[in-house]
Amino acid sequence: MSTDNHQQPKTSPNAGRSKLVEYKVQGLSCPNCTREMQEEIQKLDHGGDARLSYNSGKLTLSPQVNLSRVETILKSDGARIVHAPQTALSAAGADVQSASSSHAHGASEEHDHEHGHEHSHGNERKMKWLLSISAAFYLLTFLLEGKAAEPVVIALYAGAMILSGYTTFLRGLRNLTRFKFNMDTLMTVALIGAVIIGEWREATLVAILFGLNELLEGYGMNRARQSMEALLAAAPKEAELWVDGQTKRVPIESLSPGDVVRVRPGEKIPSDGAITQGTGAVNEAAITGESVPVTKREGDAVFGGSVSTDGVLYIAISKAYEDSSLAKIMHLVQEAQDSKTPTELFIDKFAKYYTPAIMIIALAVALIPPLLLNQPWMTWVYQGLSILIVGCPCSLVLSSPIALVSGMTRAARNGILIKGGVHLEQLGRLEAVAFDKTGTLTKGEPAVYAETVYDEEKFYAVVGALEQSSLHPLAKAVMKHLEIKQPQCMFNEPRQITVLPGEGIRAEIGGKLFWVGSEEVLKHVKGPQDHIRAVEDDIRRMKAQGYTIVAAVSEERVLGQFGLADEIRPETAAVVRKLHEAGIADTVMLTGDHEQSAQAIAKQSGVSRVFASLLPEQKVAKIKELTSRKKTGMVGDGINDAPALAAADLGIAMGKGTDSAIETADIVLMQDHLGKLPGAIKTARRVNRIIKWNIGLSLSLKAIALLLTIPGWLTLWIAIISDMGATIIVTLLGLTILLGKDQELQSGH
Repeated sequence: MSTDNHQQPKTSPNAGRSKLVEYKVQGLSCPNCTREMQEEIQKLDHGGDARLSYNSGKLTLSPQVNLSRVETILKSDGARIVHAPQTALSAAGADVQSASSSHAHGASEEHDHEHGHEHSHGNERKMKWLLSISAAFYLLTFLLEGKAAEPVVIALYAGAMILSGYTTFLRGLRNLTRFKFNMDTLMTVALIGAVIIGEWREATLVAILFGLNELLEGYGMNRARQSMEALLAAAPKEAELWVDGQTKRVPIESLSPGDVVRVRPGEKIPSDGAITQGTGAVNEAAITGESVPVTKREGDAVFGGSVSTDGVLYIAISKAYEDSSLAKIMHLVQEAQDSKTPTELFIDKFAKYYTPAIMIIALAVALIPPLLLNQPWMTWVYQGLSILIVGCPCSLVLSSPIALVSGMTRAARNGILIKGGVHLEQLGRLEAVAFDKTGTLTKGEPAVYAETVYDEEKFYAVVGALEQSSLHPLAKAVMKHLEIKQPQCMFNEPRQITVLPGEGIRAEIGGKLFWVGSEEVLKHVKGPQDHIRAVEDDIRRMKAQGYTIVAAVSEERVLGQFGLADEIRPETAAVVRKLHEAGIADTVMLTGDHEQSAQAIAKQSGVSRVFASLLPEQKVAKIKELTSRKKTGMVGDGINDAPALAAADLGIAMGKGTDSAIETADIVLMQDHLGKLPGAIKTARRVNRIIKWNIGLSLSLKAIALLLTIPGWLTLWIAIISDMGATIIVTLLGLTILLGKDQELQSGH
């Protein structure tokens, strides 16, 4: 078959990815077999960059690779190319058509995402029917044994064996001719050996149970993949472009910055932009994981993939879809599925040598006792065949991928973007968490926390009059405080307003001069010195608590002063407490602010330690010092904290979809608060715990089964039950991570 028969996908226009194309592959039987097929594909001309992922069921390779030869390799394991994954390619901004021709696969370019699931379910149904018929044959033969003629019994056993195990048998024979040793090879040799020594009943039971085992493996991984694919379905496909008062449906890939789109209730916003007309609630769960819709008005920014729930919105697109927050998230989530953790890499390497070693041990058990110890051949050949089945690495290689995909899926649907399994493992191993202060533990906005009033009649009136037109952050905070303090108050318009650099504002009200600003304005007061000294003492006490001062004075006296500080986030104290409860003993605050301000926030938040007055390079040095002693994560806003995020064992950025946050950190909290961080750490620790349990359980059951060979108690069906039991438990434990709902700490948003 020539590759000309195939319509090759177009390559992605994205930089760094334009040389590779992606295909959806179905029928991957196990991680170990997938790794071996990847190695074979990589040996083809131009195949060095090929990647075949069991976790995502995705094949990435150069368009120059001979696709027919790739298909031959895939078919050797019962796998096949179905189509190019639409969601992945949309997220990457690629214009990709179907990967396979109807001639090759009985499918055309019209293959879509749902069709892939139909194939998957069709294969599952076929396997269930074959196993059901095989089980019925086996039960009938078991009942007829001793009553019917032996050829009839053997024929029925053989029929049941062929129905349930023919795919394994064919793959195993192909592997034997190429001296390729994997679980199919082990199972095929075991079945042939069992038939040769006349163990038809056990050989048939082994074939049926192994078929059931494969079905359960595929079921578990498919459920994990489908939960991830459900997340990726957030990507919109089309948009209503608004031109000269008319709309037309266009693909989202055709939108450019500046285009205006109309989004009706229930529709997805096609890309990042800003509302030019309309008001309504927008569900941003696809980006932030927050299920409560947010009210958006004219001028507000919106994210692609979020849904307008109750209003018609006209939105000016600010980014082409491939550059939008959602597209980047989709792309990173898919890349995360394909990345390998140190644990997975170790298992891959272990499995590479483990399977041939099992075959050597089985051969030694079958030959040494009869040849050297004059033991019966049949007994020890049978034991050797049982060892082959025990040696199947199914449960071992499944220990990690289902748990990791489930963990990343759970995190992603909660608005936590983890850029790979390795970072999920690291998150679960953290011993210390360092926080930037401004914008992370605090809102990054000043608020009034204290006030001292000497002339109540004039103080609020003067401050309100002078600050009402100012755009300074401190002035905005004071006005917000006055709106609560005196909501009905109307302030006079001051005259002759003058800005005094380093001090504040001077203006005239009712023919008198007033000043509002830092404590420097006290020098304009000509009143009694005792009064001035008392005010200075009050200001010193406020500054000792970390407050920034805004004072109001006239020529005769000080009217009063406010103490302002960066407002702590409402969820901060609860988050820090939950982190301590989750086993993060060391919580550290790093800030460039002065010591008093830092200590005030530390006291409110409950962090263990504070390092204040730090320059950016000193933050990096402090992070390096922490990481030298324990696994440390750094939480920042992804912009000014980039060097510290990079220096930490794990960089965690907050940013509600900002480009810098997505690009800088290993993990991104897509919400604009810390509320879901403790839950993410608990999930990561649970994933690590389950992977350890899975590996320990898999190896323990195999060790116990192998020990049964010493007294000669190991049978073929015990061997397959031990392997199957481990596989089922490993799969179910991995899928439990998807269950339940994370408790979100209230953020006040």
